[in-house]
Amino acid sequence: QGQLVESGGGSVQAGGSLRLSCEVGVYAYSDYCMAWFRQPPGADREGVAVIRGDGSAHYTDSVKARFTISRDKSKHTLNLQMEQLKPEESALYFCATRSRGRGRCGTGFSQYEYDYWGKGTQVNVSS
Repeated sequence: QGQLVESGGGSVQAGGSLRLSCEVGVYAYSDYCMAWFRQPPGADREGVAVIRGDGSAHYTDSVKARFTISRDKSKHTLNLQMEQLKPEESALYFCATRSRGRGRCGTGFSQYEYDYWGKGTQVNVSS
């Protein structure tokens, strides 16, 4: 019910593209904030892209103009299109949603703003 399942990760060369998808269980689907995070080995989890209830998309500076977050309400999916990938973007990528009971999120880039998480999908970018 609160399950999130990511897919679409893999190995690409620098400059390549990947499209990540997240299937969101009906109880975890949020009209407020949904987001993609990533966590390289030994590093903290970083917010990458956020989509708010009004449909507006927000990105961390390093991925602007290269990544696109989108959602499909009818299918309960969250997607992340990644272009021009860089080796330093190799990481485990997670999707996350916020409980409806918590209302709107703040910036949306803090992991503490989210209640439901997938197990992640691995992205490896080689130079």
